[in-house]
Amino acid sequence: MIISLNQKSTIIVKLNITVFKKRIDLGVNLTPIILRKPMNLESLRGMSFAVDANQMLYQFLALIRKPDGTFFTDPRGNVTSHLIGFAFRVTRLMCEYDMKFIFVFDGKPVLLKLNELYERRLRREKAMAEWRIALKEGRLAEAFSKAVSSTRLTSKMVEDTKILLRLMGLPFIEAPSDAEAQAAFIVQKGDAYAVAGRDYDTLLYGSPRLVRNLAIRSTEFLPSKGYSKVLKPELIETEESLRKLGITREQLVDIAILIGTDFNEGVEGIGPKKALRLIKKYGRIEDIPEDIVEPPENYEDVRRIFLNPEVEEKYNINYTGLDEERLIEFLYSEKRFSKKRVIKLIERLRRFYSSIGKDTGLKRWLP
Repeated sequence: MIISLNQKSTIIVKLNITVFKKRIDLGVNLTPIILRKPMNLESLRGMSFAVDANQMLYQFLALIRKPDGTFFTDPRGNVTSHLIGFAFRVTRLMCEYDMKFIFVFDGKPVLLKLNELYERRLRREKAMAEWRIALKEGRLAEAFSKAVSSTRLTSKMVEDTKILLRLMGLPFIEAPSDAEAQAAFIVQKGDAYAVAGRDYDTLLYGSPRLVRNLAIRSTEFLPSKGYSKVLKPELIETEESLRKLGITREQLVDIAILIGTDFNEGVEGIGPKKALRLIKKYGRIEDIPEDIVEPPENYEDVRRIFLNPEVEEKYNINYTGLDEERLIEFLYSEKRFSKKRVIKLIERLRRFYSSIGKDTGLKRWLP
């Protein structure tokens, strides 16, 4: 099957990023208290971003599907939906808005996260069973939603993504542990303007800035209402948010622990606003009277994860240039993308490398 982006599916053509309310992108919920500034893509022109590649993979796998919820695949049955997103959404931002990206892949998970990973697997398996039933009964809209919730990232998907990035010449880093921690460190060092993602965890890891909803067009699906709403990019500047809240980064971490993170269960009945009030009044978790809140057993361990994360201090973020011949072989010959789209991708990358003054050593495949 030749994969063509000219199909009538608006899911593909518009390159939307859809976020389903069933916690596709995880992390602590700080939305009710954090200061978020609405932005537009033009205001972010020329900026560089560190990106949690695994999180972006999940977003593309959630979005780029057939109407029944199944993935696009190559002739061997290997999923290609995520490659469509990386090849065309990312390069569009690069060429139309002069943006640069550093992709960071997750390393070995922190032990405290294993329970969360297990629970995610159970949720995916349940959603997969519900997808099969909805599909069998012809309820395509529900089937699509269930398919998204059942999204599983495989090692093959990750490896194919790295191959694509390498052939496009885009920098990527293997984090020793959590990609969000490494991305935050890259921004701390000044090698990127902000982390681009949806989770607030990068703020806990110490990123000075976070840009959410960075996409040509971003939407959020509301299952209870049956429609999607458009999301605009928004900037979070950590120091400004902390000043507004009247707290320190360490206290923000304690607030997150009370709410619940990927590394611990939150305290029942405590949401973001109540957690903020408690920490502002008592200063830190251990100083809250136990008749008010019984602290999570592992709160000190979770604190250390966020305040002293494992990161790689030496990394390479250079653009290596386009390997046109091998990119054509990978996308056109192996993955069976349409020739028209592969040509468009190469043209974009040529313009990008020309704009940064890098010799790409390009072959001649374009007419």
